[in-house]
Amino acid sequence: MELQDTTLMILGGSGLVGHAVARRLLERRPRTLIIVALTERETAGAAAALGPYTGGARLVTEHGNVYLPAALARVERARLTDDAANRRLLIDDLYGDLTEEAIGRSFLVQLLTRYQPAAVVDCINTATAFAYQDVYHSARALHALALKGALDQAAVERHLLTEPMPQLTRHVQLLVEGMRRAGTRAYVKIGTSGTGGMGFNIPYTHSEERPSRTLMTKSAVAGAHTLLLFLLGRTPEAPATVEIKPTAAIGWREITCGPVRRGGRPIPLYDCPKPVPLAGAFGNGERAAAGGAGWVSLDRPLESVFIDMGENGLFSREEYATITALGQMEFITPEEVADHVVMELEGRPTGRDIIAALDGATAGPTYRAGILREAALKRLGELAAKHGVPSVAFEMLGPPRLSKLLFEAHLCSRLFRSVAQLADGDAAQLGREAQALLEADPRLRAEIISVGIPIVCTDGRSLYRGATVAVPPAGGDPLAAAPRGWVDLRPANCALWIERAKRIVAQAAEGRGATGTGSDEEWFAVDPAEPVAPWRMATWIFRFEDHGVRIKR
Repeated sequence: MELQDTTLMILGGSGLVGHAVARRLLERRPRTLIIVALTERETAGAAAALGPYTGGARLVTEHGNVYLPAALARVERARLTDDAANRRLLIDDLYGDLTEEAIGRSFLVQLLTRYQPAAVVDCINTATAFAYQDVYHSARALHALALKGALDQAAVERHLLTEPMPQLTRHVQLLVEGMRRAGTRAYVKIGTSGTGGMGFNIPYTHSEERPSRTLMTKSAVAGAHTLLLFLLGRTPEAPATVEIKPTAAIGWREITCGPVRRGGRPIPLYDCPKPVPLAGAFGNGERAAAGGAGWVSLDRPLESVFIDMGENGLFSREEYATITALGQMEFITPEEVADHVVMELEGRPTGRDIIAALDGATAGPTYRAGILREAALKRLGELAAKHGVPSVAFEMLGPPRLSKLLFEAHLCSRLFRSVAQLADGDAAQLGREAQALLEADPRLRAEIISVGIPIVCTDGRSLYRGATVAVPPAGGDPLAAAPRGWVDLRPANCALWIERAKRIVAQAAEGRGATGTGSDEEWFAVDPAEPVAPWRMATWIFRFEDHGVRIKR
Protein backbone atom coordinates (compact mmCIF):
# COMPACT_ATOMS: atom_id res chain seq x y z
CA MET A 1 0.00 0.00 0.00
CA GLU A 2 1.01 3.63 -0.46
CA LEU A 3 2.03 5.10 2.91
CA GLN A 4 2.38 8.74 1.89
CA ASP A 5 -0.46 11.02 3.01
CA THR A 6 -2.15 8.26 5.05
CA THR A 7 -3.05 7.86 8.72
CA LEU A 8 -0.96 5.23 10.47
CA MET A 9 -1.10 3.94 14.04
CA ILE A 10 1.61 2.26 16.12
CA LEU A 11 0.56 0.36 19.22
CA GLY A 12 3.47 0.32 21.66
CA GLY A 13 5.05 3.18 19.76
CA SER A 14 7.29 4.28 22.62
CA GLY A 15 9.14 0.96 22.85
CA LEU A 16 12.39 -0.04 21.23
CA VAL A 17 10.86 -1.50 18.06
CA GLY A 18 7.96 0.95 18.04
CA HIS A 19 10.35 3.92 17.97
CA ALA A 20 12.34 2.40 15.09
CA VAL A 21 9.12 1.66 13.16
CA ALA A 22 7.92 5.24 13.75
CA ARG A 23 11.11 6.68 12.31
CA ARG A 24 10.87 4.48 9.23
CA LEU A 25 7.20 5.34 8.71
CA LEU A 26 7.85 9.06 9.07
CA GLU A 27 10.34 8.78 6.20
CA ARG A 28 7.35 7.79 4.04
CA ARG A 29 5.64 11.14 4.83
CA PRO A 30 2.29 10.02 6.24
CA ARG A 31 -0.36 12.61 6.93
CA THR A 32 -0.82 11.50 10.57
CA LEU A 33 1.08 9.11 12.81
CA ILE A 34 -0.60 8.05 16.06
CA ILE A 35 1.70 6.76 18.79
CA VAL A 36 -0.08 4.69 21.46
CA ALA A 37 1.72 3.71 24.67
CA LEU A 38 0.81 2.68 28.19
CA THR A 39 1.67 5.87 30.08
CA GLU A 40 1.69 9.59 29.41
CA ARG A 41 5.39 9.71 30.32
CA GLU A 42 6.15 7.16 27.60
CA THR A 43 4.18 8.99 24.92
CA ALA A 44 5.74 12.32 25.88
CA GLY A 45 9.20 10.79 25.59
CA ALA A 46 8.35 9.26 22.24
CA ALA A 47 6.98 12.54 20.89
CA ALA A 48 10.10 14.41 21.98
CA ALA A 49 12.41 11.81 20.43
CA LEU A 50 10.47 11.70 17.14
CA GLY A 51 10.07 15.47 16.85
CA PRO A 52 13.09 15.97 14.58
CA TYR A 53 11.84 13.32 12.15
CA THR A 54 8.19 14.35 11.68
CA GLY A 55 8.66 16.52 8.61
CA GLY A 56 5.17 17.63 7.68
CA ALA A 57 3.44 14.76 9.43
CA ARG A 58 1.06 15.32 12.31
CA LEU A 59 2.22 13.37 15.36
CA VAL A 60 -0.55 12.37 17.78
CA THR A 61 -0.06 10.55 21.08
CA GLU A 62 -2.51 8.48 23.11
CA HIS A 63 -1.83 6.60 26.33
CA GLY A 64 -3.62 3.83 28.15
CA ASN A 65 -3.95 0.06 28.30
CA VAL A 66 -5.41 -1.09 24.97
CA TYR A 67 -6.51 -4.39 26.53
CA LEU A 68 -9.00 -2.70 28.86
CA PRO A 69 -12.26 -0.75 28.63
CA ALA A 70 -11.65 2.93 28.04
CA ALA A 71 -12.95 3.88 31.49
CA LEU A 72 -10.21 1.75 33.10
CA ALA A 73 -7.44 2.12 30.53
CA ARG A 74 -5.45 4.55 32.68
CA VAL A 75 -6.03 2.86 36.03
CA GLU A 76 -3.12 1.02 37.66
CA ARG A 77 -3.55 -2.75 37.67
CA ALA A 78 -3.44 -2.98 41.47
CA ARG A 79 -6.36 -0.58 41.70
CA LEU A 80 -8.20 -2.50 38.99
CA THR A 81 -8.34 -5.73 40.94
CA ASP A 82 -8.86 -4.07 44.34
CA ASP A 83 -12.14 -2.49 43.26
CA ALA A 84 -15.12 -4.88 43.10
CA ALA A 85 -17.00 -2.82 40.48
CA ASN A 86 -13.93 -2.77 38.25
CA ARG A 87 -13.49 -6.52 38.57
CA ARG A 88 -17.10 -7.17 37.61
CA LEU A 89 -16.82 -4.94 34.56
CA LEU A 90 -13.62 -6.63 33.43
CA ILE A 91 -15.04 -10.12 33.95
CA ASP A 92 -18.21 -9.23 32.06
CA ASP A 93 -16.18 -7.88 29.14
CA LEU A 94 -13.74 -10.81 29.22
CA TYR A 95 -16.04 -13.79 29.72
CA GLY A 96 -19.38 -12.44 28.50
CA ASP A 97 -20.74 -12.30 24.98
CA LEU A 98 -19.14 -9.89 22.52
CA THR A 99 -21.99 -7.40 22.75
CA GLU A 100 -22.20 -3.98 21.18
CA GLU A 101 -21.78 -2.52 24.68
CA ALA A 102 -18.55 -4.45 25.29
CA ILE A 103 -17.19 -3.44 21.89
CA GLY A 104 -18.06 0.20 22.47
CA ARG A 105 -16.32 0.24 25.85
CA SER A 106 -13.01 -1.01 24.49
CA PHE A 107 -10.22 1.58 24.56
CA LEU A 108 -8.64 -0.06 21.50
CA VAL A 109 -11.87 0.02 19.49
CA GLN A 110 -12.40 3.65 20.44
CA LEU A 111 -8.89 4.55 19.24
CA LEU A 112 -9.33 2.73 15.95
CA THR A 113 -12.74 4.20 15.17
CA ARG A 114 -11.64 7.70 16.19
CA TYR A 115 -8.55 7.87 13.96
CA GLN A 116 -9.47 5.29 11.27
CA PRO A 117 -5.86 4.34 10.44
CA ALA A 118 -5.13 2.84 7.04
CA ALA A 119 -2.54 0.60 8.70
CA VAL A 120 -1.81 -0.51 12.25
CA VAL A 121 1.60 -1.71 13.42
CA ASP A 122 1.32 -3.53 16.74
CA CYS A 123 4.63 -3.50 18.63
CA ILE A 124 3.21 -4.43 22.05
CA ASN A 125 4.54 -7.69 23.46
CA THR A 126 1.07 -9.12 23.94
CA ALA A 127 2.29 -12.55 25.04
CA THR A 128 4.31 -11.03 27.88
CA ALA A 129 1.46 -8.75 28.92
CA PHE A 130 -0.88 -11.70 29.44
CA ALA A 131 1.47 -14.52 30.49
CA TYR A 132 3.36 -12.52 33.10
CA GLN A 133 0.23 -11.83 35.10
CA ASP A 134 1.29 -15.28 36.39
CA VAL A 135 -1.77 -17.51 36.44
CA TYR A 136 0.29 -20.15 38.29
CA HIS A 137 0.97 -17.95 41.31
CA SER A 138 -2.68 -16.90 41.30
CA ALA A 139 -3.88 -20.51 41.11
CA ARG A 140 -1.66 -21.56 44.01
CA ALA A 141 -2.91 -18.68 46.13
CA LEU A 142 -6.51 -19.52 45.24
CA HIS A 143 -6.01 -23.16 46.16
CA ALA A 144 -4.42 -22.20 49.48
CA LEU A 145 -7.47 -20.11 50.33
CA ALA A 146 -9.74 -23.01 49.40
CA LEU A 147 -7.82 -25.36 51.69
CA LYS A 148 -8.26 -22.93 54.57
CA GLY A 149 -11.94 -22.44 53.80
CA ALA A 150 -11.29 -18.76 53.19
CA LEU A 151 -12.14 -18.64 49.51
CA ASP A 152 -14.26 -15.62 48.65
CA GLN A 153 -15.68 -13.99 45.55
CA ALA A 154 -12.91 -11.39 45.30
CA ALA A 155 -10.20 -14.05 45.23
CA VAL A 156 -11.98 -15.96 42.45
CA GLU A 157 -12.47 -12.78 40.44
CA ARG A 158 -8.81 -11.79 40.77
CA HIS A 159 -7.77 -15.21 39.54
CA LEU A 160 -10.12 -15.07 36.55
CA LEU A 161 -8.41 -11.85 35.50
CA THR A 162 -5.02 -13.57 35.26
CA GLU A 163 -6.13 -16.25 32.76
CA PRO A 164 -4.15 -15.48 29.57
CA MET A 165 -6.18 -17.26 26.87
CA PRO A 166 -9.54 -15.54 27.49
CA GLN A 167 -7.70 -12.21 27.50
CA LEU A 168 -5.93 -13.01 24.23
CA THR A 169 -9.07 -14.25 22.52
CA ARG A 170 -11.16 -11.25 23.51
CA HIS A 171 -8.35 -8.85 22.56
CA VAL A 172 -8.14 -10.26 19.04
CA GLN A 173 -11.93 -10.19 18.68
CA LEU A 174 -12.00 -6.52 19.64
CA LEU A 175 -9.01 -5.74 17.41
CA VAL A 176 -10.71 -7.34 14.41
CA GLU A 177 -13.98 -5.55 15.07
CA GLY A 178 -12.24 -2.21 15.62
CA MET A 179 -10.24 -2.47 12.41
CA ARG A 180 -13.34 -3.51 10.48
CA ARG A 181 -15.20 -0.43 11.67
CA ALA A 182 -12.20 1.81 11.02
CA GLY A 183 -11.68 0.51 7.48
CA THR A 184 -8.08 -0.44 8.27
CA ARG A 185 -6.39 -2.02 5.26
CA ALA A 186 -3.24 -3.54 6.78
CA TYR A 187 -2.21 -4.91 10.17
CA VAL A 188 1.37 -5.84 11.07
CA LYS A 189 2.10 -7.57 14.36
CA ILE A 190 5.57 -7.73 15.91
CA GLY A 191 5.30 -11.10 17.61
CA THR A 192 7.63 -13.17 19.73
CA SER A 193 8.77 -16.75 20.13
CA GLY A 194 8.99 -16.16 23.88
CA THR A 195 12.53 -17.50 24.16
CA GLY A 196 14.55 -15.22 21.91
CA GLY A 197 14.98 -18.00 19.37
CA MET A 198 16.23 -20.58 21.87
CA GLY A 199 14.41 -23.74 22.95
CA PHE A 200 13.48 -25.52 26.16
CA ASN A 201 17.16 -25.33 27.08
CA ILE A 202 17.06 -21.53 27.38
CA PRO A 203 19.23 -20.45 30.35
CA TYR A 204 17.57 -17.03 30.74
CA THR A 205 14.37 -17.93 32.58
CA HIS A 206 13.92 -15.29 35.31
CA SER A 207 13.39 -18.09 37.84
CA GLU A 208 14.93 -21.25 39.26
CA GLU A 209 12.96 -23.39 36.79
CA ARG A 210 14.56 -24.05 33.45
CA PRO A 211 12.53 -23.09 31.60
CA SER A 212 9.96 -21.46 33.84
CA ARG A 213 6.27 -22.26 33.40
CA THR A 214 5.57 -18.57 33.02
CA LEU A 215 8.07 -18.31 30.19
CA MET A 216 6.56 -21.37 28.49
CA THR A 217 3.12 -19.81 28.90
CA LYS A 218 4.47 -16.73 27.16
CA SER A 219 5.56 -18.91 24.22
CA ALA A 220 2.21 -20.71 24.22
CA VAL A 221 0.30 -17.42 24.17
CA ALA A 222 2.56 -16.15 21.38
CA GLY A 223 1.80 -19.26 19.34
CA ALA A 224 -1.93 -18.97 19.97
CA HIS A 225 -1.75 -15.32 18.92
CA THR A 226 -0.08 -16.32 15.66
CA LEU A 227 -2.84 -18.84 14.87
CA LEU A 228 -5.54 -16.25 15.54
CA LEU A 229 -3.78 -13.87 13.14
CA PHE A 230 -3.52 -16.77 10.67
CA LEU A 231 -7.32 -16.94 10.79
CA LEU A 232 -7.57 -13.17 10.41
CA GLY A 233 -5.49 -13.45 7.24
CA ARG A 234 -8.14 -15.87 5.89
CA THR A 235 -11.09 -13.61 6.68
CA PRO A 236 -12.84 -11.85 3.78
CA GLU A 237 -12.68 -8.05 3.87
CA ALA A 238 -10.25 -8.13 6.82
CA PRO A 239 -6.99 -6.16 6.71
CA ALA A 240 -3.99 -7.69 5.02
CA THR A 241 -2.34 -9.40 7.98
CA VAL A 242 1.39 -9.83 8.57
CA GLU A 243 3.36 -11.04 11.58
CA ILE A 244 7.07 -10.39 11.96
CA LYS A 245 8.43 -12.65 14.70
CA PRO A 246 12.00 -11.77 15.79
CA THR A 247 13.79 -14.80 17.23
CA ALA A 248 16.75 -13.09 18.86
CA ALA A 249 17.31 -10.46 21.51
CA ILE A 250 16.36 -7.01 20.19
CA GLY A 251 18.75 -4.18 20.97
CA TRP A 252 19.54 -1.44 21.64
CA ARG A 253 18.28 2.01 22.60
CA GLU A 254 21.36 3.66 24.14
CA ILE A 255 24.71 3.01 25.82
CA THR A 256 25.52 5.21 28.79
CA CYS A 257 26.62 5.45 32.42
CA GLY A 258 24.17 6.36 35.15
CA PRO A 259 21.65 5.05 37.69
CA VAL A 260 20.63 1.45 36.98
CA ARG A 261 16.86 1.05 36.93
CA ARG A 262 14.94 -2.19 37.46
CA GLY A 263 11.21 -2.12 36.81
CA GLY A 264 11.52 1.60 36.11
CA ARG A 265 13.02 2.38 39.53
CA PRO A 266 16.67 2.97 40.50
CA ILE A 267 18.22 0.04 42.39
CA PRO A 268 19.02 1.30 45.93
CA LEU A 269 22.65 0.77 46.95
CA TYR A 270 23.35 -1.07 50.21
CA ASP A 271 26.42 -2.22 52.06
CA CYS A 272 27.08 -4.79 54.78
CA PRO A 273 30.20 -3.55 56.64
CA LYS A 274 30.55 -6.65 58.80
CA PRO A 275 29.64 -10.31 58.29
CA VAL A 276 26.29 -11.38 59.73
CA PRO A 277 26.07 -14.68 61.64
CA LEU A 278 24.50 -17.20 59.32
CA ALA A 279 22.14 -18.47 62.02
CA GLY A 280 20.42 -15.11 62.28
CA ALA A 281 20.91 -13.75 58.81
CA PHE A 282 17.64 -14.96 57.37
CA GLY A 283 15.47 -15.86 60.33
CA ASN A 284 13.05 -12.95 60.03
CA GLY A 285 14.04 -11.72 56.64
CA GLU A 286 16.12 -8.69 55.87
CA ARG A 287 14.89 -6.77 58.90
CA ALA A 288 16.82 -9.15 61.17
CA ALA A 289 20.04 -8.09 59.48
CA ALA A 290 19.24 -4.39 59.41
CA GLY A 291 21.19 -2.17 61.80
CA GLY A 292 24.19 -3.11 63.91
CA ALA A 293 26.40 -5.44 61.90
CA GLY A 294 23.69 -5.89 59.21
CA TRP A 295 23.13 -4.12 55.95
CA VAL A 296 22.91 -0.35 55.71
CA SER A 297 21.51 1.92 53.05
CA LEU A 298 24.01 4.11 51.25
CA ASP A 299 21.21 6.50 50.27
CA ARG A 300 22.12 6.51 46.60
CA PRO A 301 21.31 4.35 43.61
CA LEU A 302 23.52 1.80 41.93
CA GLU A 303 25.34 3.50 39.05
CA SER A 304 27.22 1.76 36.28
CA VAL A 305 27.79 1.51 32.56
CA PHE A 306 24.89 -0.21 30.80
CA ILE A 307 23.19 -0.82 27.49
CA ASP A 308 19.44 -0.14 27.32
CA MET A 309 17.77 -3.14 25.66
CA GLY A 310 14.29 -1.64 25.74
CA GLU A 311 11.58 -3.84 27.21
CA ASN A 312 14.20 -6.41 28.27
CA GLY A 313 15.79 -3.92 30.65
CA LEU A 314 19.27 -2.56 31.26
CA PHE A 315 22.17 -4.96 30.76
CA SER A 316 25.72 -4.66 32.02
CA ARG A 317 28.57 -5.10 29.59
CA GLU A 318 29.06 -8.69 30.66
CA GLU A 319 25.33 -9.51 30.59
CA TYR A 320 25.04 -8.08 27.10
CA ALA A 321 28.11 -9.96 25.95
CA THR A 322 26.69 -13.22 27.37
CA ILE A 323 23.20 -13.05 25.87
CA THR A 324 24.38 -11.93 22.41
CA ALA A 325 27.29 -14.40 22.19
CA LEU A 326 27.33 -16.83 19.30
CA GLY A 327 25.16 -19.80 20.27
CA GLN A 328 23.15 -17.85 22.85
CA MET A 329 20.19 -15.60 21.98
CA GLU A 330 22.39 -13.50 19.70
CA PHE A 331 20.56 -10.34 18.60
CA ILE A 332 18.79 -8.31 15.94
CA THR A 333 18.48 -4.55 15.80
CA PRO A 334 15.10 -2.78 15.99
CA GLU A 335 15.90 -1.00 12.75
CA GLU A 336 16.10 -4.33 10.93
CA VAL A 337 12.72 -5.32 12.33
CA ALA A 338 11.33 -1.93 11.28
CA ASP A 339 12.65 -2.41 7.76
CA HIS A 340 10.75 -5.72 7.53
CA VAL A 341 7.59 -3.96 8.70
CA VAL A 342 7.76 -1.13 6.19
CA MET A 343 8.65 -3.37 3.28
CA GLU A 344 5.68 -5.64 4.01
CA LEU A 345 3.36 -2.64 4.30
CA GLU A 346 4.56 -1.40 0.94
CA GLY A 347 3.85 -4.77 -0.64
CA ARG A 348 7.45 -5.97 -0.94
CA PRO A 349 7.61 -9.49 0.57
CA THR A 350 10.51 -9.99 2.97
CA GLY A 351 10.17 -13.73 3.47
CA ARG A 352 9.84 -12.99 7.19
CA ASP A 353 6.04 -12.95 7.42
CA ILE A 354 4.89 -15.79 9.67
CA ILE A 355 1.34 -15.71 8.28
CA ALA A 356 2.55 -16.15 4.72
CA ALA A 357 4.89 -18.92 5.90
CA LEU A 358 1.99 -20.76 7.53
CA ASP A 359 -0.11 -20.32 4.39
CA GLY A 360 2.68 -21.98 2.41
CA ALA A 361 3.32 -24.76 4.91
CA THR A 362 -0.18 -25.87 5.87
CA ALA A 363 -1.84 -28.77 4.04
CA GLY A 364 -4.99 -27.45 2.41
CA PRO A 365 -7.69 -28.97 0.19
CA THR A 366 -6.52 -31.48 -2.42
CA TYR A 367 -7.58 -32.61 -5.88
CA ARG A 368 -7.88 -36.20 -4.65
CA ALA A 369 -10.20 -35.21 -1.82
CA GLY A 370 -12.37 -33.26 -4.26
CA ILE A 371 -12.81 -36.34 -6.46
CA LEU A 372 -13.52 -38.57 -3.47
CA ARG A 373 -16.09 -36.09 -2.16
CA GLU A 374 -18.28 -36.81 -5.16
CA ALA A 375 -17.92 -40.53 -4.57
CA ALA A 376 -18.84 -40.17 -0.90
CA LEU A 377 -21.90 -38.03 -1.71
CA LYS A 378 -23.04 -40.58 -4.29
CA ARG A 379 -22.72 -43.46 -1.81
CA LEU A 380 -24.51 -41.50 0.94
CA GLY A 381 -27.34 -40.71 -1.48
CA GLU A 382 -27.67 -44.33 -2.54
CA LEU A 383 -27.86 -45.52 1.08
CA ALA A 384 -30.36 -42.81 2.00
CA ALA A 385 -32.62 -43.91 -0.88
CA LYS A 386 -32.20 -47.60 -0.03
CA HIS A 387 -33.11 -47.17 3.65
CA GLY A 388 -35.68 -44.42 3.12
CA VAL A 389 -34.04 -41.90 5.45
CA PRO A 390 -33.28 -38.27 4.51
CA SER A 391 -29.90 -37.91 6.36
CA VAL A 392 -30.28 -34.17 6.90
CA ALA A 393 -28.64 -33.09 10.19
CA PHE A 394 -27.60 -34.60 13.52
CA GLU A 395 -26.54 -31.34 15.25
CA MET A 396 -22.92 -32.44 15.63
CA LEU A 397 -21.31 -30.15 13.06
CA GLY A 398 -23.01 -27.02 14.38
CA PRO A 399 -23.89 -24.33 14.91
CA PRO A 400 -27.56 -25.19 15.65
CA ARG A 401 -28.43 -22.64 12.98
CA LEU A 402 -26.88 -24.96 10.40
CA SER A 403 -29.18 -27.82 11.45
CA LYS A 404 -32.14 -25.42 11.37
CA LEU A 405 -31.26 -24.26 7.86
CA LEU A 406 -30.71 -27.78 6.55
CA PHE A 407 -34.04 -29.03 7.92
CA GLU A 408 -35.93 -25.98 6.64
CA ALA A 409 -34.34 -26.41 3.21
CA HIS A 410 -35.25 -30.11 3.31
CA LEU A 411 -38.88 -29.16 3.91
CA CYS A 412 -38.70 -26.78 0.94
CA SER A 413 -37.23 -29.59 -1.20
CA ARG A 414 -40.22 -31.79 -0.34
CA LEU A 415 -42.68 -29.08 -1.36
CA PHE A 416 -41.09 -27.54 -4.46
CA ARG A 417 -39.54 -29.18 -7.52
CA SER A 418 -36.91 -26.46 -8.01
CA VAL A 419 -35.38 -23.31 -6.59
CA ALA A 420 -37.22 -21.28 -9.24
CA GLN A 421 -40.54 -22.72 -8.12
CA LEU A 422 -39.68 -21.83 -4.50
CA ALA A 423 -39.00 -18.26 -5.65
CA ASP A 424 -42.61 -18.07 -6.89
CA GLY A 425 -44.03 -19.52 -3.67
CA ASP A 426 -46.34 -17.93 -1.10
CA ALA A 427 -45.00 -17.59 2.45
CA ALA A 428 -48.18 -18.40 4.33
CA GLN A 429 -48.90 -21.39 2.10
CA LEU A 430 -45.32 -22.66 2.48
CA GLY A 431 -45.67 -22.62 6.28
CA ARG A 432 -49.02 -24.41 6.23
CA GLU A 433 -47.85 -27.10 3.83
CA ALA A 434 -44.61 -27.64 5.76
CA GLN A 435 -46.54 -28.08 9.00
CA ALA A 436 -48.94 -30.49 7.30
CA LEU A 437 -45.97 -32.45 5.96
CA LEU A 438 -44.51 -32.76 9.47
CA GLU A 439 -47.86 -33.83 10.87
CA ALA A 440 -48.06 -36.56 8.23
CA ASP A 441 -44.41 -37.63 8.64
CA PRO A 442 -43.81 -38.36 12.33
CA ARG A 443 -40.44 -39.96 11.55
CA LEU A 444 -39.05 -36.71 10.12
CA ARG A 445 -40.64 -34.69 12.91
CA ALA A 446 -39.08 -36.97 15.53
CA GLU A 447 -35.67 -36.75 13.88
CA ILE A 448 -35.71 -32.95 13.94
CA ILE A 449 -36.75 -32.52 17.56
CA SER A 450 -34.59 -35.43 18.78
CA VAL A 451 -31.36 -33.71 17.73
CA GLY A 452 -32.37 -30.63 19.73
CA ILE A 453 -34.12 -28.48 17.10
CA PRO A 454 -37.64 -27.34 18.12
CA ILE A 455 -40.25 -26.71 15.41
CA VAL A 456 -42.28 -23.49 15.67
CA CYS A 457 -45.79 -23.84 14.27
CA THR A 458 -47.19 -21.40 11.75
CA ASP A 459 -49.26 -19.59 14.39
CA GLY A 460 -46.17 -18.78 16.47
CA ARG A 461 -48.03 -19.85 19.63
CA SER A 462 -47.08 -23.52 19.76
CA LEU A 463 -44.18 -25.77 18.88
CA TYR A 464 -42.85 -29.30 18.78
CA ARG A 465 -39.84 -30.06 20.95
CA GLY A 466 -37.82 -33.01 22.23
CA ALA A 467 -36.04 -33.80 25.49
CA THR A 468 -33.14 -31.49 24.66
CA VAL A 469 -33.02 -28.07 23.00
CA ALA A 470 -29.76 -26.97 21.38
CA VAL A 471 -30.64 -23.29 21.72
CA PRO A 472 -32.84 -22.83 24.79
CA PRO A 473 -34.81 -19.59 25.09
CA ALA A 474 -33.35 -16.81 27.19
CA GLY A 475 -34.95 -13.57 28.23
CA GLY A 476 -38.52 -12.41 27.89
CA ASP A 477 -39.39 -13.61 24.38
CA PRO A 478 -38.89 -17.38 23.92
CA LEU A 479 -39.12 -17.05 20.12
CA ALA A 480 -36.03 -14.82 20.08
CA ALA A 481 -34.01 -18.05 20.03
CA ALA A 482 -35.70 -19.32 16.84
CA PRO A 483 -33.31 -17.70 14.29
CA ARG A 484 -30.35 -19.37 16.03
CA GLY A 485 -31.56 -22.94 16.00
CA TRP A 486 -35.29 -23.64 15.65
CA VAL A 487 -37.15 -24.75 12.54
CA ASP A 488 -39.52 -21.84 12.05
CA LEU A 489 -42.73 -22.25 10.03
CA ARG A 490 -44.06 -18.74 10.65
CA PRO A 491 -44.79 -16.67 7.53
CA ALA A 492 -41.93 -14.24 8.13
CA ASN A 493 -39.32 -16.99 8.07
CA CYS A 494 -40.97 -18.71 5.11
CA ALA A 495 -40.86 -15.37 3.28
CA LEU A 496 -37.12 -15.26 3.97
CA TRP A 497 -36.64 -18.57 2.14
CA ILE A 498 -38.67 -17.32 -0.82
CA GLU A 499 -36.56 -14.13 -0.91
CA ARG A 500 -33.38 -16.22 -0.89
CA ALA A 501 -34.64 -18.22 -3.85
CA LYS A 502 -35.44 -14.98 -5.69
CA ARG A 503 -31.87 -13.75 -5.10
CA ILE A 504 -30.50 -17.02 -6.45
CA VAL A 505 -32.63 -16.63 -9.60
CA ALA A 506 -31.42 -13.06 -10.03
CA GLN A 507 -27.78 -14.07 -9.52
CA ALA A 508 -28.09 -16.81 -12.11
CA ALA A 509 -29.55 -14.43 -14.68
CA GLU A 510 -26.82 -11.87 -14.02
CA GLY A 511 -24.07 -14.51 -14.09
CA ARG A 512 -25.12 -15.97 -17.43
CA GLY A 513 -25.18 -12.55 -19.03
CA ALA A 514 -21.81 -11.45 -17.64
CA THR A 515 -19.54 -14.47 -17.87
CA GLY A 516 -21.04 -17.05 -20.20
CA THR A 517 -19.24 -20.37 -19.87
CA GLY A 518 -15.66 -19.20 -19.25
CA SER A 519 -13.58 -20.23 -16.26
CA ASP A 520 -14.60 -17.02 -14.51
CA GLU A 521 -18.20 -18.21 -14.28
CA GLU A 522 -19.43 -19.20 -10.81
CA TRP A 523 -19.49 -22.89 -11.69
CA PHE A 524 -20.83 -23.92 -8.29
CA ALA A 525 -23.62 -21.36 -8.15
CA VAL A 526 -27.12 -22.68 -7.51
CA ASP A 527 -29.02 -23.18 -10.76
CA PRO A 528 -32.69 -22.12 -10.38
CA ALA A 529 -33.77 -25.15 -12.39
CA GLU A 530 -32.12 -27.53 -9.93
CA PRO A 531 -34.00 -29.24 -7.11
CA VAL A 532 -33.73 -27.55 -3.71
CA ALA A 533 -30.62 -29.23 -2.25
CA PRO A 534 -30.28 -28.48 1.50
CA TRP A 535 -26.48 -28.39 1.51
CA ARG A 536 -26.39 -26.06 -1.48
CA MET A 537 -28.89 -23.71 0.11
CA ALA A 538 -27.01 -23.69 3.44
CA THR A 539 -23.72 -23.07 1.62
CA TRP A 540 -25.29 -20.19 -0.31
CA ILE A 541 -26.58 -18.65 2.95
CA PHE A 542 -23.22 -18.97 4.69
CA ARG A 543 -21.49 -17.38 1.71
CA PHE A 544 -23.81 -14.56 0.74
CA GLU A 545 -25.59 -13.74 4.01
CA ASP A 546 -22.87 -14.57 6.56
CA HIS A 547 -19.84 -13.87 4.32
CA GLY A 548 -18.39 -17.18 5.48
CA VAL A 549 -16.26 -18.09 2.47
CA ARG A 550 -12.75 -19.49 2.13
CA ILE A 551 -10.33 -17.08 0.41
CA LYS A 552 -7.09 -19.12 0.59
CA ARG A 553 -6.26 -22.70 -0.37
